[in-house]
Amino acid sequence: MKPTDPDIDLRALVTRPGFRVWKTKVKSVHGCAAPVKLRGTSSITHRHTGAVLKETAGSVWVPCGTRREKLCPACSQWYAEDAFHLVRAGLDGDASKGITADVADRPRYFATLTPPSFGPVHSRVTGPGGRLRRPCSCGEWHHEADTRLGTAVDAEVYDYEAAVLWQAHAGALWHRFTIALRRALARIAGMTVTEFKDAARLSYAKVAEYQRRGLVHFHAAIRLDGPEGAGTRAPVWATKERLADAIRAAAASVVLEVARPGGDVLELRFGAQLDLRDITTEATGSGEIGDEKDIRSSRLASYIAKYATKSTGAHDGPDRKIRSIEDIDRLSISLHHKQMMRTAWDLGGLDEYAELNLRRWAHMLGFRGHFLTKSRAWSTTLGELRNIRARFRLAETLAALEVAEDDVLVVNDWEAVAFGHDTDAEREYAASIAETLLDRKLNSDNRRDRT
Repeated sequence: MKPTDPDIDLRALVTRPGFRVWKTKVKSVHGCAAPVKLRGTSSITHRHTGAVLKETAGSVWVPCGTRREKLCPACSQWYAEDAFHLVRAGLDGDASKGITADVADRPRYFATLTPPSFGPVHSRVTGPGGRLRRPCSCGEWHHEADTRLGTAVDAEVYDYEAAVLWQAHAGALWHRFTIALRRALARIAGMTVTEFKDAARLSYAKVAEYQRRGLVHFHAAIRLDGPEGAGTRAPVWATKERLADAIRAAAASVVLEVARPGGDVLELRFGAQLDLRDITTEATGSGEIGDEKDIRSSRLASYIAKYATKSTGAHDGPDRKIRSIEDIDRLSISLHHKQMMRTAWDLGGLDEYAELNLRRWAHMLGFRGHFLTKSRAWSTTLGELRNIRARFRLAETLAALEVAEDDVLVVNDWEAVAFGHDTDAEREYAASIAETLLDRKLNSDNRRDRT
C-alpha cells in the first residue's frame, strides 16, 4: 500500500538527525501542543567559594501553560490537577498548603447560579432515567444528539442584545452577589455589615460553565469561616441553614442596570433557577452533581477542575480572538452562536460599550471573566502550587550536588526564541506522546484509587 503524505512526513521526522533530542524535549513538556522554546543559560554557584556547581546552556522547552483542553490537552491536564488541589484544599483541608482539616466542618454549600431566559431555545426536559417528560416548546421531541439543542427556537424573537450584555456583566453580577450575600448573612445574624466582618468571613471557589445556549452559569463552593478565614472557626450562629437562606436571598436580590444601545434601561439579574447542594465528606446520595441532597467534596473538586479547562461550548467554536466579522461568517458553528458573536462584535463597535471591549471577547460570546476564581482566603493559589513544583525540582538538583539551598546562588537567563512545533508531523507526534503520557497517568491514578 502506497503511504499517504502524512506517513511520509512522519517517517521523515523519525529518521532525521536529532530526532531523539527533539523527542526528549517533547517528553520534557509532556507533549505540549505549543511549547515555548527558550535559549540562554542557567547556573548554580556556591555563595562562599564562588565555584560553579552546575551550568546549563543552550535551548530548553517549557509548556505553553494554557488551561484550555481544546488548545493543549497536556497543559490543560496540569491546570486541572492544580485546580483540583486548590479547590480540594479549601473543602477538606491540606496541611501542606496551610489549610487545617476542620474546614470540612464549616457551613458549606455548592451553589449554581444561572442566567435568565432571553427567549425560547430548543431543549429536552427529562425525568428519572433520562426519559423525556414533554416535548420542546417547538413541538418536537428532540434526540440528545440534535444539533439544534440550545439554539433559539425563533431567532427573530430571541433577545441576543440582552443576552450578550448579560454575559458581559456576569462577573459584575457575581461580585454584587458576594456583597449581597455578606449583607444577607449580617441581617440574618442580627448585626451590621461591619460587625459581620469582625465575626465571620465568606470564602468561595467558583467556575464558569457554558450552557448549550451559549450563556455561562456559575458553580461555586461557598464556605463560612471565622474572621481570619480558613484558620478560624465560624461563629456559633453561622449554621448551614442560615448560609442557605442567605444564598437564596442574595441571588434573588442582585440587580444591575445597564443601558441598551437605544438608551432603554436593561435590568440584569440571575435566573430564577438556583441549585443548592450541601457539601459533605461522605455523600448520603450518589455523590454525583445531579444528586438531590448533597455532593461529596472530592467529586465537587473534580467537577470544578474539569470545567475550568473547557471552552465556550459553541461547537467547534474558536479559542482565539476574532479579527473581523468575516471571521465569524467562516466558522463552522450554529447560527445561534454566530449571532451571539455578531451581536458582541456590533456592540463592541459602539462608543457607549467601549470599556467592555466586546470585540476582544466576541469569540467567548461576550463573556469577559475568568473561568476559575476564588476568594483570597479559600486556600492556596495556582502560583504557589507552581512554586511548590519548582522548589521540589530545585531540591532534587541540590540534593544531587550535596549542597544546601542557603549556600548557593541560582541565576537563570533565558529568552523566548520560538513558539510551537514547526510541522504538522511534529504536532501529530507530540499529540501522540501527550496521549500516551495522559493514558499512563490515568491508569496509574486508577490503580492507586483501587488500593
